[in-house]
Amino acid sequence: MASQVRLIMLYLGWALLWSAVLLLVLWPTGFSTRLLLTDALLTNLLLAVGGYAVGTGLRFYQPSIRQGAFLLGWSLGLAGISTTVFYWLANALFEQEVTYLTFVDNTLAVRVAFNWLMLLLMLLLTWLWFYTRELQEAEKRKAATEKLAREAELYNLRQQLQPHFLFNSLNSISALAVSRPEQARNMVQQLSDFLRGTLRKDNNQLVPLTEELKQLQLYLDIEKVRFGHRLQVEVEATEESQSLKLPALLLQPVVENAIKFGLYDTVGETAIKVNATTADGYLTITTQNPYDPATSQPRKGTGFGLDSIQRRLYLLYARQDLLRTSQQDHQFTTTIKIPQHYEKMPDNR
Repeated sequence: MASQVRLIMLYLGWALLWSAVLLLVLWPTGFSTRLLLTDALLTNLLLAVGGYAVGTGLRFYQPSIRQGAFLLGWSLGLAGISTTVFYWLANALFEQEVTYLTFVDNTLAVRVAFNWLMLLLMLLLTWLWFYTRELQEAEKRKAATEKLAREAELYNLRQQLQPHFLFNSLNSISALAVSRPEQARNMVQQLSDFLRGTLRKDNNQLVPLTEELKQLQLYLDIEKVRFGHRLQVEVEATEESQSLKLPALLLQPVVENAIKFGLYDTVGETAIKVNATTADGYLTITTQNPYDPATSQPRKGTGFGLDSIQRRLYLLYARQDLLRTSQQDHQFTTTIKIPQHYEKMPDNR
């Protein structure tokens, strides 16, 4: 309702402005001020009514740019109607002013042209305003839809990662339940703590590296029950990097990938190294694991885990260069760079 009142006041202000302009244009004709003021106000009030009708119509129907002829015809029709109404009212109000009515008759063509140009201007301005607003709303809807799709994909990526680890952990617990029940109970508690940490975080959440490393340690404690002394993990983080932030639960699938390539096809000990540093506005995390080229073949692909991490980083940062892998001297290296100045990335802690 308030917006409707403001719109009406806008059209009335438009009418008063152009009434003043028309009054100055008609002043040299020598007619009385009363006649000229009535002429100007009546002409422009009728135009304001026509403009308001145009605005109301465009609110419900907005022709495309290619339908310009429709706008021209609409404005011309309204110009004819407003001129006809003015002519009828002028003859009714000033039937004794023969000279003035003759002047009105002689200027009908000019009045139609003036009314048409004014209505066309109002129509174009109104159409442009509605068209711009529709574009803005369409952009907002598109952005909201893309955000929902991105969040759904991020959620789906995490859900695909969890079952693999969970099934392996449950199988290990089942195997330990008879032979080593105390260790099985500890593993259940560790698994519970790990899952609790994953469930209370969302995909867009930024967490300090120290918190991410604590969650990673819960994962490693569970994996060490499965692999025993074979799994050796060395985690190093510089003091400057520990307070920097990264997307929650980013490192677990990276280390899981390292364990997969480093331990699954070997029988000896495997040392995995995780190193975090900071430079040039980035938190850089490298993960190294040995692999046997005769059994493990990382050159054929990095597996779903790293593919999902790369996709997640792209969805969050719109960049494809934040995850890199390399192989040298039987060492598989994964490098992740997290920008530390990214305004769109919310901190939902």
